[in-house]
Amino acid sequence: MEQNILCCRICGKKLEADEIAIYRKLVNRGAKSYLCIPCLASYFHCEEQLIYDRIASLREMGCTLFVRAKR
Repeated sequence: MEQNILCCRICGKKLEADEIAIYRKLVNRGAKSYLCIPCLASYFHCEEQLIYDRIASLREMGCTLFVRAKR
């Protein structure tokens, strides 16, 4: 079975789960195409670290879009 690999619609980078989740949270919950964090930061005219910090904050608050790291 072939797995669907999602890529950034601007640069073509393979996306991680958190990149898809933050795009859905910040831009469009029903999106079918996404941006990687560097391209999303450019879209919002902000530093990448701000997006990483937001991901951490949302994960701590229990947002179910973000996967927890396995221990």
